[in-house]
Amino acid sequence: MAAASSELPVALLAGGMATRLRPITEKIPKLLVEVASEPFFSHQLRLLKKNGLTHIVLCVGYLGEMIVEQYGDGSKWGVKIEYAFDGPKLLGTGGALIAALPKLGNAFYVLYGDSYLPINYRAVGDFFQRSGKQGLMTVYENRGRYDASNVEFAGDTIKVYDKKHKTPAMHHIDYGLGMFRAAAFDGFARDAVVDLAEVQKSLVAKNQLAGYEMKERFYEIGSHEGLNELDTLLRAAQSK
Repeated sequence: MAAASSELPVALLAGGMATRLRPITEKIPKLLVEVASEPFFSHQLRLLKKNGLTHIVLCVGYLGEMIVEQYGDGSKWGVKIEYAFDGPKLLGTGGALIAALPKLGNAFYVLYGDSYLPINYRAVGDFFQRSGKQGLMTVYENRGRYDASNVEFAGDTIKVYDKKHKTPAMHHIDYGLGMFRAAAFDGFARDAVVDLAEVQKSLVAKNQLAGYEMKERFYEIGSHEGLNELDTLLRAAQSK
């Protein structure tokens, strides 16, 4: 029997160098960048807990020890936090997940460490469980507004996903939340650099990547512009 979607762990990809946010990230990791007077990770944790997601596996690398020092095992937040370190070399988004598989189990959410997504996570998880597929990508009908569209989406399925080679039928963009079964990573090298996009493209080729369309726009702190925008949004919410 499949676990309830709210019981599934969340893998948070937070091992990158965050070069686009320099000089802010020269001495702190992206998760600790201040947004609306708090570290960004505090906002993410609060959002996940609100959605009933209380088991977080942090895939960390660059300055990750600072996150451990500040958040520990998550007990002060009423959640469980585990850590999977890249080690001496960065493994890429897919490689980091492969290294964390022993902590993630058979099925799990994947959230980018710079994404702030005020959505119904359980609805996404339930859809994924019903789909029976090895992976799921949330998508947003972007039409080039917030970044370059990179997904052909139709009938709850990802038809094409490619960040390098664009097609006229690409109207959607990868939203920043995915779901996977451990089997999705079969055949990929362990302890090697693997881009999650390659795993997703392999699932598309096997018709194993479900698509779930989001209507709410996404927020991110991957750039100074995105950081300022989210700061404004969260401060406005705090003042209500």
